[in-house]
Amino acid sequence: MNKTIRRTSVFVLLLVLGLLGRATWVQAYEGKALANDSKNRRKTIAQYAQPLGNIVVAGAPVTGSKRAESGDLAYERTYTDGELYAAVTGYSSQAYGATQLEGIWSGVLDGTDDRLKNPLDAVTRKQQEPGTVVTTIDPDVQKAGYRALGNKKGAAVAIDPVSGRILAMVSTPSYDPSRIAGTTDGDAWKELTEDPDKPLVNRALRQPLPPGSTFKLVVAAAALEDGLYSSVDVRTESPDPYTLPGTRTVLRNENASAPCEDATIRTALQYSCNNVFAKMAADLGQDKVRAMAERFGFGDDERDVPVRAYASVYPSGMDRAQTALTGIGQFEVTATPLQMAMVSAVIANDGRLASPHMVSEVVDSDGDALESFDDGDATRIVSSATAEQLRSAMVTVVEEGTGTNAAVAGAEVGGKTGTAQHGENNSKTPYAWFTSYAKDPSTGKQVAVAVMIEDSGAARSEVSGNGLAAPVAQKMMAAALK
Repeated sequence: MNKTIRRTSVFVLLLVLGLLGRATWVQAYEGKALANDSKNRRKTIAQYAQPLGNIVVAGAPVTGSKRAESGDLAYERTYTDGELYAAVTGYSSQAYGATQLEGIWSGVLDGTDDRLKNPLDAVTRKQQEPGTVVTTIDPDVQKAGYRALGNKKGAAVAIDPVSGRILAMVSTPSYDPSRIAGTTDGDAWKELTEDPDKPLVNRALRQPLPPGSTFKLVVAAAALEDGLYSSVDVRTESPDPYTLPGTRTVLRNENASAPCEDATIRTALQYSCNNVFAKMAADLGQDKVRAMAERFGFGDDERDVPVRAYASVYPSGMDRAQTALTGIGQFEVTATPLQMAMVSAVIANDGRLASPHMVSEVVDSDGDALESFDDGDATRIVSSATAEQLRSAMVTVVEEGTGTNAAVAGAEVGGKTGTAQHGENNSKTPYAWFTSYAKDPSTGKQVAVAVMIEDSGAARSEVSGNGLAAPVAQKMMAAALK
């Protein structure tokens, strides 16, 4: 063999080895990434090649599948009571992807998750029967919240304080995910995405707003835990009206005749006295209030239930006047309904927070668990004594104070109203809040609920936590205690 032929042979051999190496790399290392690429049509075809697995509420599926009328996608997602459960399920769309539970467990629901395959199936890439996502949602509580919110713009969350199970998650206005499940739903998608009321936003988890006076529970907890006041029945040092520190701005109370001067924490919660909690926050200082807020869950940007919730915020870098305003849930304090339900859940559960979750388990087609979520994995937030005192004060709010519309016959109910300023110089309609808990002494059942009304269409003078939000919470608590 002459020199030229030998060199050519070596060069060709190197080319062949390079091609083999590249093919091996693509198959062994890049194959999965290419298969999962959103631009890979085969992934979508595989996803909808068979009926999808279901999302289950109280033993019954709230999702389904139907044969597609045309195209290369065999099946299309359907929803039972789509508007009722949209804040739980999210949507699975052939054109626009998947969100919430549909998105988190898309592989389980379409049968492509590797955990569904035996070793041989993993090699042959055979698609298996899909799995099921089992939720913790109580349909009666969900329906009660959805119907009570009606055409209001708002959200509500109900939690079992002991187990952490989310019993209801409602966001209104809602939408029917079936409308955008196919490939020819562009008009419906445009309508939903351009709607100024943002029906696709899950307000229960992903729209933190000023919590107003419901945040006073956090400030009260900080004061009791710090020892600033030893009891909810000790008189505070709280002038009425209260001048914000370092300013000439006078902070007044909504009810000018309320007994708020030097009021106890119990009385201050009962009448929602701004002067008491603004001064309390200033006396504690922003660091102590923030520390307590963070113990309740504020600032947590990794809160998965399992859908990721936006962080509720207690601000930093404030002067004493701004810190005082945070004491009444204003300035730059923001919270989600989930967060405020967690506050009441801690107080109801003797000072412990059971991690909130709305999925109990994810199972394969044989019912074997792929993932399980334990109930009652609790963390101490405040002392048992502090929780007991705050429960007592919250009961006074419902029985004798600003939260009378939340009362449930035969149950111990405690709550806190809130009306949060909205817009520059409070120029827009305020937000109405209510956070609460209820216990049935005869059955042991209990629930914590938070409701936020962003806009009810009511006149400004008619907006209040007791008038708008408490009745929603009352219906949800009554349903949970049945």
